[in-house]
Parts: sequence; C-alpha cells; structure tokens
Amino acid sequence: RAELERYRRERAVPPGGWLVGVGYDDSLLRERRHPNKDDLDVGFPDQPVFLFHVSGHLAAANSRALAALGYDAATADPPGGVLRRVGGVDGEREPNGVLEESAFYPVYALLPQPTLEDRLAQLEAAQLQYASYGLTTAQDGLTNLAGLALLREAAARNRLLLDVVAYPTGRDLPTFALADDEVGRYRGRLKIGGAKLILDGSPQGKTAFLSQPYLVPPEGQQAGYRGYPAMAQEEVDALVGGLLERQMPILAHANGDAAGDQLLHALEAAAARRPLGDHRTVMIHAQVMRDDQLDSVRALGVIPSFFAAHSYYWGDWHRDSVLGVERAERISPAHSAADRGIRFTFHNDAPVVPPDVIRLIWAGVNRRTRSDDILGPRERISVAAAIRAVTLDAAYQTFEETEKGSIEVGKVADLVVLSANPLAVDPERLLELKVEETLSRGKTIFRREQR
Repeated sequence: RAELERYRRERAVPPGGWLVGVGYDDSLLRERRHPNKDDLDVGFPDQPVFLFHVSGHLAAANSRALAALGYDAATADPPGGVLRRVGGVDGEREPNGVLEESAFYPVYALLPQPTLEDRLAQLEAAQLQYASYGLTTAQDGLTNLAGLALLREAAARNRLLLDVVAYPTGRDLPTFALADDEVGRYRGRLKIGGAKLILDGSPQGKTAFLSQPYLVPPEGQQAGYRGYPAMAQEEVDALVGGLLERQMPILAHANGDAAGDQLLHALEAAAARRPLGDHRTVMIHAQVMRDDQLDSVRALGVIPSFFAAHSYYWGDWHRDSVLGVERAERISPAHSAADRGIRFTFHNDAPVVPPDVIRLIWAGVNRRTRSDDILGPRERISVAAAIRAVTLDAAYQTFEETEKGSIEVGKVADLVVLSANPLAVDPERLLELKVEETLSRGKTIFRREQR
C-alpha cells in the first residue's frame, strides 16, 4: 500500500487514474498468497489498481479495476485463463481479484500508453541494461504488433545497440504480414527469428500444465490440480504443423511436462507426414522435463532452453510448495540433457528476473537456492558447459552459430571482457565476476566505471 501511495504521489496520478505495479511475488510475501481485491481496495476505493505478478502469468486487481474490465460473478473464465473466485474458482461466484493467464490480457487495452519517443527511450535504457550484463544479442520472445512496430522504428533510426531476434505470436501470425525476406535475415539489427507459441503458464504461479499434481494446490483448487493448457492438442498440432510447413522456426513456451508432451506430440505428428529437416524447435523453459521427454527431444532435434536461474529464485518454493523434493530437484535438467548429447541453452526471461548472465551461469553450475540449499546436485554442470549454453549453443538456437557465439576468424566481434577468467575461479565465487566491457559488432556499448 505504501508503494502504491508513493507511486500515486510521485507520478501525480489523477483521481480515477490507473495505479499499476509490476513484479510482486507471492512466494516472498509474508502471507504467502496473492493480494486480492479486498487488500487492494484499502486506501484506493476510487481508483483502479492493477498489479502484475513477477512471472508475467498472473495479476491482482481491485474492485475498480475488475469493474473496468467488466468482470463480475456472471463472467465466465476465458479460454486459457481463470478468474479466481471468492470461496473457490468454479461457478458463478464473485471474482476475488486474482487473474490467471488470458484472464488479465484485456487490461492492456485499458492502460495509459506512452508516446513513441517515450517507448524508444525505454527501449534504449533496456538495451543499456542488457549490455551491462554482457549481452550482445537479445531475444524478444513474445512480440506483438505494437512491439514489432517499435523494433522496426528503432532499427530504421539506428537506435538498436544490440542485435534483436523477435518472435511474433504464432496464433496471430497472419496479422503481422511478414515479408519472406524478414524471417531469418537481419534488417539493420532486427531479425524475425520465428514464431512464439505459449502452451501453458508458470510453475511458481501454479498455472503450468503438469502431468502430476501440484504439491500444494493454489487457493480454491482441489487436490489433484495439475494446472491447465493454453491450447487444446488439436490446435497445437495444427499450429506446429503449419509453421513447420512454412519453415518458420518455433519457440514454444512449455514449463510443465504435460505442456511439453503437447509440443512433442505435435512434432511427432508432423514428422509422420514429412521429414522435419533442420527445424531447431525450441522448448522454452522446459522446467519439469522427464527422462522420456529428453529422449524424445534428442530424437526429434528439439532444443530445450532452461530457465536455469529458477533454482535460485524459486527453488525453495518449488521444493516446498510447487513440486515437492523429487520433482524440484530435477528442474532444468541440464546434466541429464548433456549426458544424452542434447544441445541446450540457458536464459533469464527478463523482466521476470534481471538479464544477469553471470548469475545464470552460477545458477546452472551450483544450483543454490535463496536458502543456500543445493537443489538437485546431480543436475549441476561444469562452468564451461554453462558458458557454452549462453554463447555458442545460444547462437545455434537462432541459426547464428557460424557468425556468433565463439571467438573465431570471420565471426562478428561480439565480445565481453570480464574481471577474471570464469574457468579459473572457484565456481562458488562466480557471482564475484564483473562485466568490465561489452562490445557489439566491434563497438563498445558498455564499459564499467572504475571506482
């Protein structure tokens, strides 16, 4: 409440104006639950209040915000989303203010929008932050029409400091009207890398689609709750098949193993019709992969991209509330993938967590949680393997391994200068490394100030 009041005061939000917050985390709140409309109505009865969950998969709204969205007891849950209700989640009960997945999407049309110049300035600030962490190629992993328009404008004005690989939403791909020469080719510093599919939600938000129940179901759900898919299998099969026929690379968000099954089923169905070729489909996040899925991934040529920093940020939560010990110790199973000769990558998924590549490498190597537990010691990998997952194999994921990802004659001069050799320091002390300088295509885009 104090933060919202400060925001209202400092931004001079007018009476009735929207108060919007980003990044609350119920796993870190004292109450260990989401704020509901009653919590958010206190002090703000006449203004819509809307808070985005840190995962980007849930939100919390007060009564005025729910009214602006047109949500009441008679509102049905939208496909791929849930309005949590007072006393439960089913039936015609009044929404309690917590919105899952597609249930909060309509809010974007209601929120005040910044000007083009403001958005370009924000984009530049984000790029500078990425550069400070040693990143030279960034991925926009869920590009809408407005986002693509902004990136095109930035590219046209030479305001992209990094290479940006964008993935328009696969469900809406016809509305983007992409030219054939936009996919897989840079125009300036912008490239369309393929299409994004979202198959489920968030494990820490308990909306990811699992094959086995959550350890502690979310508020209002019964024992046996496994989350839910964003799309029916038939739609996944059709979308994946159509994208493969168009030779459009696929970046598929699949946190839960049941969502992973959906993607693998669609690929197997497509392979039964014709050879897949060098498709390099990415299973993004791949948090709860089973051994049999890793075997299928290898056979089908899928690249799992692990959100390896989860072991630190939500490892304790996964162990104690989401998955239980056995499944939590297998999240982001990088060692099991490496044992099978599978190429995999690591990512941070900013702004869910900062784009801190050093912490990402440290997490994959050490798998320490916030409480300093080691979550799944058997899934730890070497420093060299973790570095490869964010360099050469990351370049391979976007079909750029002949141009980026390693220091070789003929490749672009994307270089990062660190304060020490990560291969020579104690793996437990990797977080002490600093990015001294970042060069993108031979030009310095970040240099740390010496104090």
